[in-house]
Amino acid sequence: MADDINFSELDSDGSENSEETEIIVNVGGVRQVLYSDHLSQYPNTRLAELMNCLPGGYDIIFSLCDDYDPGKREFYFDRDPDAFKCIVDVYYFGEVHMKKGICPICFKNEMEFWRVDLTLLDDCCKTHLSEKKEELEEIAHRVQSILDDLGVDSSEDRWKKCQKYIWKFMEKPESSYPARVTAVLSFLFILTSSVVMCVGTIPELQVQDSEGKSVEHPTLDKIEVVCIGWFTLEYLLRLISSPNKLHFALSFMNIIDISAILPFYVSLILTHLGARLMELTNVQQAVQALRIMRIARIFKLARHSSGLQTLTYALKRSFKELGLLLMYLAVGIFVFSALGYTMEQSHPETLFKSIPQSFWWAIITMTTVGYGDIYPKTTLGKLNAAISFLCGVIAIALPIHPIINNFVRYYNKQRVLETAAKHELELMELNAGDSKGGSPKDEPPCLSGKGDPQRSSQLKVSVSDTFIHFQSDDKHHRTRLQSYVKPYELTEMYEY
Repeated sequence: MADDINFSELDSDGSENSEETEIIVNVGGVRQVLYSDHLSQYPNTRLAELMNCLPGGYDIIFSLCDDYDPGKREFYFDRDPDAFKCIVDVYYFGEVHMKKGICPICFKNEMEFWRVDLTLLDDCCKTHLSEKKEELEEIAHRVQSILDDLGVDSSEDRWKKCQKYIWKFMEKPESSYPARVTAVLSFLFILTSSVVMCVGTIPELQVQDSEGKSVEHPTLDKIEVVCIGWFTLEYLLRLISSPNKLHFALSFMNIIDISAILPFYVSLILTHLGARLMELTNVQQAVQALRIMRIARIFKLARHSSGLQTLTYALKRSFKELGLLLMYLAVGIFVFSALGYTMEQSHPETLFKSIPQSFWWAIITMTTVGYGDIYPKTTLGKLNAAISFLCGVIAIALPIHPIINNFVRYYNKQRVLETAAKHELELMELNAGDSKGGSPKDEPPCLSGKGDPQRSSQLKVSVSDTFIHFQSDDKHHRTRLQSYVKPYELTEMYEY
């Protein structure tokens, strides 16, 4: 008989709610009234389904919300109220705009919970969301890379394990203390080789060969041979242990490495064998040209310097700004060189012989270098020079700020990604430790039935005395009111 009464109460509530044109939702403690004419514009969303959920019973109600108060006809959601304020705008304005300060990934999860299509998100917010997705993918990639280094596959043969160890030893200095020492040693070899290349050009440190020509000191040649031997060994070990040989060979940094090593061996071959195939003068010229290529070794520092890598990335992302800078300078150089040539033709001792020669004057003037080898002598020419360097300062200053922003943004992003990857690993270790040695935490006495037996019985009575008889026996819904409100308050509420 009680069941019939409860059925009739629910039917009357459902029919009454079906005639209502508004619903009350409480999201994270913030109450808001929504109207059916707005919600019906997007019938597949969660809020629109709330309009017709009451006749279906409490199983459907609690599949859509966290709790429901039949007395107030209020739906409760334990979600982010700030994100909900942004999402609910879709019913009024047809689009969703994410407020500043909200995590884009969490906001995406909120939109999926409220079943609002992501295509309704504003374009500027989509860009922000895509950037955060890329950051998460980068964090996941770093974490996976670290896990791959830590993990050992028992199915791999001995050569695969040795190859993996050498690759980690040569490419990842943070993996172990010996790897870190090896990276520092490689850095010192690069500096030593660069210093030797510079010192070898000092006339006081050069010696005379059999033909009376100045050559590098034999001690510097020996140091050069040792450095080349180290670079060669390092490159071969990295090539042998590389998982993808083709990708390794075509990598930009590895092309720099090989271009810093090959000139030594090519010049060595030409010195000993080239004299038989060509004239000695041609051999010496070829060797001298190859020696100049040793300057490529300084770029090897980018492998061991995160600052240089950041600068390279910032310049790569700033191609548009660099293009604008070159365009501004090109236009200014052409205009002011032509004006300078025209204005200086009236002077008998003019230094502006042609417009192409005036290009050099315009370049050093607009970049505020001013060597003084070419300068105007007429009044109009000096006025033109003053305007040209002022325009040059403005043209250079305008694109510099975005380039600096790109550098700072990427540098901060890399630091954040490194910190996030470390925190993710710490959380994984913590969770792994809890799963092995941890035990489930005890529930509070008021929820587990332990503690005060009187309050425990009150809680049981309060739950059983409610008119929610449409729940399946295999589903034990614990609503937010049942979880957080005191038992005697639940009893009084349902008795009322």
